[in-house]
Amino acid sequence: MSSIPLPLKGSCRCGRVEIEMSKAPICTAACHCPGCQKMSSSAYSLTAMVPADGFAVTKGETVVGGLHGADLHHQFCDHCKTWMFTRVAGVDWFVNVRPTMLEDATWFRPFMETFTRTKMPFAATGALRSFDEFPEMEELEPLMHAYLAWAETGEG
Repeated sequence: MSSIPLPLKGSCRCGRVEIEMSKAPICTAACHCPGCQKMSSSAYSLTAMVPADGFAVTKGETVVGGLHGADLHHQFCDHCKTWMFTRVAGVDWFVNVRPTMLEDATWFRPFMETFTRTKMPFAATGALRSFDEFPEMEELEPLMHAYLAWAETGEG
């Protein structure tokens, strides 16, 4: 994986909301769940799991959109409705950033893919690890360690 040119700035499509990622992700993923397929209007959504203290909205404000559930708080630009990032209730230490919001996403490659049981037959992500659903919480720490080793060496 190529090195990440931090800090990375980004924005929604209209530019009213700007973000900055100042720390490298702790994992990257592609999600094939039906909710992500519908919200992204694609076969899957992409996520960079960034430490919360390494992510900021630097201009404008976001609103909760998509599914208004108790656990997932999908953040959108209120004007252009771009899905920018997601915060998970009870998991304050990281933010799921949509890497395509960043000015440079050439470094991005999904390490894992989730919800492959609902994956569209043609969809290929190049991810190294695959899960039928989302991994259990106790699986996340070993996955993050494996991701960090892969991010440093390119070997997984």
